[in-house]
Amino acid sequence: MDLKTYQSMDAVGLAKLIKDKQVSPKELVDLSFQRLNEVNPDLNAVVRTREKQIDAEVEQLSDQGQPFFGVPMLLKDISQAIEGEVLSSGSKLLMHNIVEEDSNFVSRLKKAGFLMLGHTNTPEFGLKNITEPDAYGPTRNPWNTDHSPGGSSGGAAAAVASGVVPVAGASDGGGSIRIPAGFTGLFGLKPTRGRTPVGPGVGRQWQGASIDFVLSRSVRDSAALLDTLQVVQPEAAYQTPLYEGSYYELTKNDSKKKYRIAYTTASPVRTTVSDEAKRAVLDIVNWLEEQGHEVVEQEAPVNGVELMKNYYLMNSGEMNQVMTAIRRNLGRSLTTDDVDVFTWVLDQAGKNVTAAQYSESLAGWDLAAAQMAEFHQEFDLYLTPTNAHPAPKIGELDPSEEEKESLYKVNHLSRSAQQKLVYEMFLPSLTYTPFTQLANLTGQPAMSLPTFLTREGLPMGVQFVAPKGREDQLIELASQIERPDLWKQKIADQF
Repeated sequence: MDLKTYQSMDAVGLAKLIKDKQVSPKELVDLSFQRLNEVNPDLNAVVRTREKQIDAEVEQLSDQGQPFFGVPMLLKDISQAIEGEVLSSGSKLLMHNIVEEDSNFVSRLKKAGFLMLGHTNTPEFGLKNITEPDAYGPTRNPWNTDHSPGGSSGGAAAAVASGVVPVAGASDGGGSIRIPAGFTGLFGLKPTRGRTPVGPGVGRQWQGASIDFVLSRSVRDSAALLDTLQVVQPEAAYQTPLYEGSYYELTKNDSKKKYRIAYTTASPVRTTVSDEAKRAVLDIVNWLEEQGHEVVEQEAPVNGVELMKNYYLMNSGEMNQVMTAIRRNLGRSLTTDDVDVFTWVLDQAGKNVTAAQYSESLAGWDLAAAQMAEFHQEFDLYLTPTNAHPAPKIGELDPSEEEKESLYKVNHLSRSAQQKLVYEMFLPSLTYTPFTQLANLTGQPAMSLPTFLTREGLPMGVQFVAPKGREDQLIELASQIERPDLWKQKIADQF
């Protein structure tokens, strides 16, 4: 197989070629590393590789009918741990952090037959919608390296979009699969809370807001992986019943099912939305209506500003817990030189979050979930832009030195003023990505589809949100839309 052919294929296709003895896992690994060596100096998508380990693992491979036997993939450098190897979470503090066991998510991927080539770049502790950690430097967008691929799964997105691997491990705590999918022309599915493995002893992953899954170039890859990864874990904090059918088969049935769909182009936090984002949605609305779907312009019945305030309060509490554990393990206090300014502010603000406030904020999530459940009694799906603007330029969302000085004074503020500062700190980045957090806090599945290109040649995605447990509706509709005249994803030779 030549490199161009490798880049054009998805994981399902590669797995079939291996099964049919038309290509070997070793050949695919070599092609993946060849492509990585070509693009990574410019993109900075991958921060660590496992070339020596992979050579040994390829030799020990045994085909036991695994669905993705011998297919190469990459993992995200947060939550997706490999036993005996570094997992840094994009932090300078953890660049030598050796983990003791595979995460449950990685264990399931290994059982599916994947070969793990290394870890992709992520912002520090996955806190941003761009991927520019001090520890490793910025990841760049393959479509235009002046721009970001988004975050926090930005390294994963850049690696898949540039053809290094067909799929890559990703996670989504506020849009971190869908945001980079929208910015890089990929398919990004966030499953229902509790659908994919978390496992015992690792906490609730941002109180259930964050899940692990993948970024892919095809709907069938994500569908087949959802079949493989979905699980009910008795010991897990969150569970959802198994889907009894096959998500993969849904991609082949050429469904003509018609849906009732609500849509909006208005930001839920009343920030600006670009003409490109609006056009992306309206183009799909027109197509949906042509296909016989019923489409109604209507916003979700949720107070977006209050929901984001509740989200950031959770971020504050969670980051204070993470940093408290790091301080304890290091046996020292931390300084502003140790962490990103966003991490610092959340940690400091989190020290003053009371248990009552934290509990009250989660009640706000539950209210939103109830409101969306009622909304979906009338509408099967909810359509929005994935992102409100095309991908920002590298460094564009960095606070200025003057702004940093103001942020570092967080300890001088009252508890309420600290949370106001946190909201204002994130507002420039939230303006780019105000649509994705809703599904994380309600626990619903959502997807980003690559359906639009700006005049400058940057991808823009559209997002569909479904009721809890109804990934089948998303995959069925995505399979209808995944066609040459609508699907704007491609592997560009110029990358």
